[in-house]
Amino acid sequence: IFDEATSSLDSITEKAITETIQRVEKSRPTLMTILVAHRLSTVAHADRIYVLEKGKITEQGTHTELINRAGLYAALWREQIASKHEQGSSSEKNLRETTATA
Repeated sequence: IFDEATSSLDSITEKAITETIQRVEKSRPTLMTILVAHRLSTVAHADRIYVLEKGKITEQGTHTELINRAGLYAALWREQIASKHEQGSSSEKNLRETTATA
């Protein structure tokens, strides 16, 4: 059980941990892994995703199935992806401004 294993990590470390979890899962196909996460990129690869809202399962399926249903998971995914893009744009802008003033 991984409970918010990537919640306070930067994107590079999050990716490394997610890749490690995936390698372990592939090497032990009978192993059941439970990931609890608010960061959806951590669970996007999972065989089955359960979406909890107010303590109840409101959606379940693969990442693709949940995106296609356009429910809560899809809305949260879009929000998190948009947030990553905005952060990336801000970082690029700051780098350009720093470079321009140097």
